[in-house]
Amino acid sequence: MSIADRWLLPDGIEELLPAQATRAEALRRQLLDLYSSWGYELVMPPLVEFTESLLVSGNHDLDLQTCKLTDQLSGRLMGVRADITPQTARIDAHGLIRPGATRLCYAGSTLHSRPKTALASRSPIQIGCEFYGVAGVEADCEVISLLLETARIAGIQGVTLDLGHVGIFRGLAELAQLDSEQEQTLFDILQRKASTELTEFVSASVTNAVAAELLLAMPDWKGDRSTLVRANAALATAPAAVREAITQLEQIADCIAQRAPDVKLYFDLSELRGYHYHTGVVFALYVTGVGEAIANGGRYDNFGAAFGRARPASGFSADLKHLMDLGNIEVKSTGAIRATLDGSASQWQAIAALRAKGERVIASGSGESLDVSCDRELVLVNSQYQIKPLSH
Repeated sequence: MSIADRWLLPDGIEELLPAQATRAEALRRQLLDLYSSWGYELVMPPLVEFTESLLVSGNHDLDLQTCKLTDQLSGRLMGVRADITPQTARIDAHGLIRPGATRLCYAGSTLHSRPKTALASRSPIQIGCEFYGVAGVEADCEVISLLLETARIAGIQGVTLDLGHVGIFRGLAELAQLDSEQEQTLFDILQRKASTELTEFVSASVTNAVAAELLLAMPDWKGDRSTLVRANAALATAPAAVREAITQLEQIADCIAQRAPDVKLYFDLSELRGYHYHTGVVFALYVTGVGEAIANGGRYDNFGAAFGRARPASGFSADLKHLMDLGNIEVKSTGAIRATLDGSASQWQAIAALRAKGERVIASGSGESLDVSCDRELVLVNSQYQIKPLSH
């Protein structure tokens, strides 16, 4: 390997230099303080776990995104986390085991074996919140409201909240009496928005006339709040679980319209992100000019069953670095104090006192060049150390 190659990072892996790192850390602190004010407790799961813990959702995409290695102590397969959500579910189910509601938040590095999209990072700093132990739209509304507040704190404007519900698809697939393979095929067709394939599939695989008509109409159930009115009318004869899903979306829409009237709501009832483990409402946050979601979330009840404790659950996550890039995070620049070391104990005590007050003090040797952030200096005047403007 040549010297020129040694500083290269893998594709999709990036580092944050001082200015970026300062902004990212400022945003992280603001968001974690926000979550704490809502009652969410911080957890710090490990970067590496056994794959049995990390890959409990049956999500094939997550399996492909997880970098794996063999534990030299046990011989078992471990994974570098690609998603922190399964880890928080494990903590709720096995680590805390609390009765009632549990609210958890986190912020930590993750690693993807491949990028989700062509321009996506392979090393996101995932930040998010998970709400365990409470079923129903009240918990979903809280999580969504907290996501919108996250965008506000990050300084991101012009957001659109995209809402859907996997219960609609699941109910119609059950009405159509599809087996697991057929259901997966239909899922793939809907995600690709392949209308011709959808028509061919329904014609060949669905014998229930009502189910066939509703499945063919699903791609058209998208748009503003009127989408729910149209879908509700079409689903009048659908199973109760499907109609209940529409009711839940209406209740969430009312809640968000009241709490965040400036946020645009968009509904896409054939959008099934996270379908393999989500059980209810799914949502994503979009911003003008960005083609992909900046945050995702939804309800994923009973996820903790793999750890011995099935619980209602709802949450969201985002990439902190992406939020920072899209937002307007201002970091106050206070400058620094230069102290040219003279070897005295009194000077060192003066430096320590300034740092204890929150000042940034750079203690430098006599031959050290001046740090550009220094705008003041610590000088000895009449046997007392004083701060003076730095004369360049």
